Amino acid sequence: MSLGKNELNENKQPLLVHLVELRSRLIKTMIMITTLFVIFYFFADSIYNFLVQPYADAVEGEEGRRLIFTALHETFFTYIKVALFASLFISLPFLLIQLWIFVAPGLYKNEKSVVVPYLLATPILFILGSALVYYLIMPLAIKFFLSFESIGGNGALPIQLEAKVNEYLSLIMRLILAFGLCFQLPVALTLMARVGFVSSESLRKNRKYVIVGVFAVAAILTPPDPISQIGLGIPILLLYELSIIAVSFIEKGKNN
Repeated sequence: MSLGKNELNENKQPLLVHLVELRSRLIKTMIMITTLFVIFYFFADSIYNFLVQPYADAVEGEEGRRLIFTALHETFFTYIKVALFASLFISLPFLLIQLWIFVAPGLYKNEKSVVVPYLLATPILFILGSALVYYLIMPLAIKFFLSFESIGGNGALPIQLEAKVNEYLSLIMRLILAFGLCFQLPVALTLMARVGFVSSESLRKNRKYVIVGVFAVAAILTPPDPISQIGLGIPILLLYELSIIAVSFIEKGKNN
């Protein structure tokens, strides 16, 4: 009976060591995010101007355009959200490095060489998704929504957008995060293929269901306009097709 207890304790010790190590990595990440948050708060105005630039470019040359806030505390909390968003965005590579340091000791040499490309691809794909929002989706979406304005006349009141600071920034930050995360699809699918959860054949067979699912998710994550939904849906479907090709190469490598 005592031997069984000793074996149980020996099994528990590695688990506890891993949990302590994981906690240490998470604490370091939280310290990183908190430090960046404090730094970025002092530059929140510059980050705010950067995020607002798509709207400024869309209404350039139109007099009377502005962003408004309707509560005394709204701009203050908006700057806090902007600083937090920037700190999370910049901390992503650091978080990946911490995860890599945590996982690497348990991997074989050939497995480590496989993981490294994923660590590089994840932030690159996240930045590509974010850039798509900033430079293409937001300008087109703003133009689309502004097209519903009217000058009034003949007894009708004019309709003009008075965009709120908090609402606009919440929208663009949500879209950046949504596109950045959705662009991780190739990473997720190829990793699942390596452990045998999916195959290129199953991905091809389920393509029609994926198309429906992608546009359903796009409808949830984006504003209710066709530009944003199509702008998210089409790139994700293209990434899905690229994932099928990548998974096929992985399967060929396993067979060889």
